[in-house]
Amino acid sequence: MIVTGLETIQLVEFSNIVWVRLHTDEGLIGLGETFRNPEAVVAYVHETCAPFLIGKNPRDRTALSRTLRDRVGNSFKGFPTRSIEIRGNSAVDIALWDLCGQMVGLPIYDLLGGKSRDRIRMYNTCANSEYNNRVRHAQNYQMFSRDEAPPEKIGQYEDLSMQVYEPARLARELLDEGITAMKIWPFDVFALREGGNWISPVDIKKGLWPVEEIRKEVGDAMEIMVEYHGLWRLPAAVEIARALSDYGIFWHEDPIVLDNFADLAEFRRASNAKVAASENLGTAPWFREALQRGAIDFATFDVTWTGGLTEAQRVTHLADVFDRPIAPHDCTGPVTLLCNLHLLAHAPNGLIAETVRSHLRGFYRDVMTDLPVFEKGFIAPLDGPGLGASLAPDVLGRNDLVRRVSGRVSG
Repeated sequence: MIVTGLETIQLVEFSNIVWVRLHTDEGLIGLGETFRNPEAVVAYVHETCAPFLIGKNPRDRTALSRTLRDRVGNSFKGFPTRSIEIRGNSAVDIALWDLCGQMVGLPIYDLLGGKSRDRIRMYNTCANSEYNNRVRHAQNYQMFSRDEAPPEKIGQYEDLSMQVYEPARLARELLDEGITAMKIWPFDVFALREGGNWISPVDIKKGLWPVEEIRKEVGDAMEIMVEYHGLWRLPAAVEIARALSDYGIFWHEDPIVLDNFADLAEFRRASNAKVAASENLGTAPWFREALQRGAIDFATFDVTWTGGLTEAQRVTHLADVFDRPIAPHDCTGPVTLLCNLHLLAHAPNGLIAETVRSHLRGFYRDVMTDLPVFEKGFIAPLDGPGLGASLAPDVLGRNDLVRRVSGRVSG
């Protein structure tokens, strides 16, 4: 079997996402995905990845992915992630895993070594349906603050608005669905205003309000994760974490800029907080340093920003050596979720799956042939070959389709 062609697929409605499909001479198609900077990623994939992959045997996925990382795409040293090249390489790597699973008729979790568990606990990241449109997401991310007038009515599953204006309602809805963990980012708006340099006592109280409302509504029945998005400098981040110390926060995610290991370790020590990191810097060399320095408690890499499943597997093994659990990032696309579930089902140190209600119940269903079953706060991987699902046939007939092809493809 050889790769005969590569195509990228985008939809204007979900414009942050790029899907990559690898076509073979035996008719199998492998599906990959990445997220953000879509136009640059598409250009790189066709300019650099396609000429290298066409004519190659997809069974050699490790060698192909490593060569793309180290020689063809660039020679990456240090702790790179989320570059255009790594985003493109990640999508290609996932498509290669999907192809290999289809070749042998096995799900990816079997290629990884089989299951450690049949189902995975879920948590809800309180985003909204517009996270996958790069224009609307950029606008919404900056505007949500209780200092702004609230919407007249917040719709179902619009959790980004609810976490700001109606956090008690949000927590109750999630708990009624059986979801017992949620992630919010109540302090981001203040970091954006002040450059992450400092936070006033007044703003700390404003940031604590959603957490207080959740605790009043559901008590300790809900685990709360707090996301900082790497926006804060160390002194302010420590101050926020200390202010949160009485609320039983499950983890503090990416509290500072992630390239300063000493500060990250100091944050963990000074705040006595559990640290989750990082989707922002998350390749195996970065985790090696973070784990050796005792700077993190949970590994939260993103498979589409760190090198695909091949690099994610390396990080998972490394975290396991240091007795740390993994909780891969996903606030993005359906293929990322499928990859995470295969990895979490397999890994002995798999902890919890990040999910977004508006995605699971919304556009994921529109664009995929199948989705995992989830109920009462748990979700399971698909059992079909490879990822277990592909893009729905209707996707290729949509009016907002943007499709580019290199080589020879079917369909």
